[in-house]
Amino acid sequence: MSRILIVEDESIIRSALKRLLEKNDYNVSDAASVAEATEQFQLSDFDLIISDLRLPGASGTDLIELSRPVPVLIMTSYASLRSAVDAMKLGAVDYIAKPFDHDEMLATVRSVLERTGNAVDAEPPVESAASNQTEIIGQCQPMQDLFKRINKVARTDATVLILGESGTGKELAARAIHEQSDRAGKAMICVNCAAIPDTLIESELFGHEKGAFTGANATRSGLIESADGGTLFLDEIGELPLEAQARLLRFLQEGEIRRVGAVQPRKVNVRLIAATHRDLKNLAKVGDFREDLYYRLYVMELRMPPLRERGEDIIELAERFLQSQARKLDAGPLSLSPAAREVMLGYNWPGNVRELENAIERAVILADSSQITPELLGLDTDHLSLSTLENSYEQSKVELAASSGAGSNRRARTDLSLDDYFQRFVLENQEQMSETELARTLGVSRKCLWERRQKLGIPRKQKK
Repeated sequence: MSRILIVEDESIIRSALKRLLEKNDYNVSDAASVAEATEQFQLSDFDLIISDLRLPGASGTDLIELSRPVPVLIMTSYASLRSAVDAMKLGAVDYIAKPFDHDEMLATVRSVLERTGNAVDAEPPVESAASNQTEIIGQCQPMQDLFKRINKVARTDATVLILGESGTGKELAARAIHEQSDRAGKAMICVNCAAIPDTLIESELFGHEKGAFTGANATRSGLIESADGGTLFLDEIGELPLEAQARLLRFLQEGEIRRVGAVQPRKVNVRLIAATHRDLKNLAKVGDFREDLYYRLYVMELRMPPLRERGEDIIELAERFLQSQARKLDAGPLSLSPAAREVMLGYNWPGNVRELENAIERAVILADSSQITPELLGLDTDHLSLSTLENSYEQSKVELAASSGAGSNRRARTDLSLDDYFQRFVLENQEQMSETELARTLGVSRKCLWERRQKLGIPRKQKK
């Protein structure tokens, strides 16, 4: 059995990669830094070292010299030709970009071990296709904070409430908690409360006895019972009917359930993770959600940040989706154009990560060249244009306020509304500027300029 050392400071990535390799019959150890690796292990005892490029303290490439002749595979989320070349020049045996595909990682590991003569068995492991561990991508501070919370709460059996807008990846967070917990070997049952009719939700969750209601022709265990020993994930728990909420509260308080139509309760050992995009506290105040259940759920709260607040994570996610879709559709190598990157970073993403993934899939299907352009993404760029106009408006107010300081006799109009600002700017400048120049100066598209002219009734300049 080949011995592999993982050196990675992000605990979620480190533990997910460790599980992936262990499920494929590798003997795996791990460390969070170069210093920790050298203190805890004899590097020469390993057949392969997989290290992140950027680590706290010493760089991952320092392991190349420290571990010779053990091969070092470098991985990094800062994927670029420059970092790849530098790592290879220093003696790295290979290079893989994060976020990595599981099959790609396993293939690279096998290839490296075979080339260096350290492979115990050249046959691909049987479980390689089935070992899909959850990956959550994110370098921004809110995501780093989320990873730390997941790592802490996963060690416990505490009930978790995951909050966030639709499409932010709440189920991914729930899966990461389950996979890092002691229940990882047991079932994780996922239920979308909004997708089950109110008349069936209690039967689906708690099960029913034969004859409990019309159509109950046989005894059936519920989803909570099916998750015994593992984890139950209730998505959109804010949609759960009040009657089912009362049953769920008893389950959380007593650790037991009673099937619909049954007399005796059944003990179950299930960890509950719930998620919602709604404000449960306000729902409880108006009586649409049980207040006692809300406080039972509110043991540990995780907040999924919206995509628009995640900065460069947008590009990292887009590139990951691009690689995946290109491989799936056999589209060849594709890249994002600079303009596409700019549009994605400025867009509001109301549908969050799910919307980004759909936009990339659409772009790959429609692409006729190796570059993904903004037009292929199909985003509502009018919304983007309006945001740009608002930024321009705010900046103009700052400049006007500054110009009305000491020594200035004119009074600056900083009380103009956005529409007033737009109308005044267009009327004062359209004699000297073309429509294209007006739009460019305002930071909007010509289409947006035309639409706001129509809305505000601003006539165009007369042609001479």
